[in-house]
Amino acid sequence: MTEKPKRVRVTADLPDRRSASFTRGIALPGAPVDEADAVYARALMRSQLRLALGTVAGFVVVVIALTLAIALIPQIGEVLVWGLPLSWLLQAYAFYPIILVFGVLYVRTAARNERRYRALRDRE
Repeated sequence: MTEKPKRVRVTADLPDRRSASFTRGIALPGAPVDEADAVYARALMRSQLRLALGTVAGFVVVVIALTLAIALIPQIGEVLVWGLPLSWLLQAYAFYPIILVFGVLYVRTAARNERRYRALRDRE
């Protein structure tokens, strides 16, 4: 009769609770972390969030203003362009250029923020 193998419990060593630098996911595991890089990365994330929220807020304000102008100015509906009321054409086509303008402004400003971040990071 063969003996059953003994059960062995395998555990890993627990990591230290207090790490030297807390990076919030901006560094690869095991990579050396520079505190200045962490500060710059957090500043970039805050800057990009402010930019996104500001862009959305500006877009909403412009869209509401255009919608209110169409709704509150009845003379817009009386003007005919190619046999259609101007208010219809504005509702159908005026929002696309607004979306495009806000998109282009956002992309350009986000790229500028990232260029500034890289310049700060590489300067050290």
